[in-house]
Amino acid sequence: MNQDRFPKAFFVTGTDTDVGKTLVCAVLMAGLAAAYWKPVQSGCDEGTDSRWIQRVTGLPGNRFCPERWCLKAPVSPHAAAEIDGVRIALSDFSLPDSKDTPHLIVEGAGGLMVPINDEHFMIDLMRQLGLPVLLVARSTLGTINHTLLSLAQLRQHGLHVLGVILNGPKNESNRRAIEHFGRSSVLAEIEPLNTIDPKSLAAAYRKSFNL
Repeated sequence: MNQDRFPKAFFVTGTDTDVGKTLVCAVLMAGLAAAYWKPVQSGCDEGTDSRWIQRVTGLPGNRFCPERWCLKAPVSPHAAAEIDGVRIALSDFSLPDSKDTPHLIVEGAGGLMVPINDEHFMIDLMRQLGLPVLLVARSTLGTINHTLLSLAQLRQHGLHVLGVILNGPKNESNRRAIEHFGRSSVLAEIEPLNTIDPKSLAAAYRKSFNL
């Protein structure tokens, strides 16, 4: 998949928390002339993913759209919202204006079934926004089960899956299993980076997408 084959806007989700969604977004930001939006951010008192990506990519602030909800506690959005005394609603969200960039990368919080209120989940936000989805998964032990379950949920909810990105040491057996049983392409394998900076992220983009 090269730059021209990425859709105008797409949603990056993961099979779990800490599988590398934000790192993958940083790699994509380094390789694409994209804008970035994190609709819901928990743990804002400890920093935001937008600020981290901006720092490691060195990209200007106008490439980063403000969060719709920036919640203080580093917990699930529904719990963080309750702590802050607010309620997140699907109607709160609409895509930001990104006409000045060829792509908009939207990053979710946690995995598909993370609650955002007492009745809706992150996957419902994906449907609300109507975007195709990139699924980020770890490359190591346990990824087959988590990835297949996530792919099944995405399809059950009628979402278009662009493919899977594996984050971590290359594992050919896991890649083959995900492509065969998950009926989805592994678009890239992003191996561990010794340093995370604009140069290494751009190099990872070129290597991972065979450019």
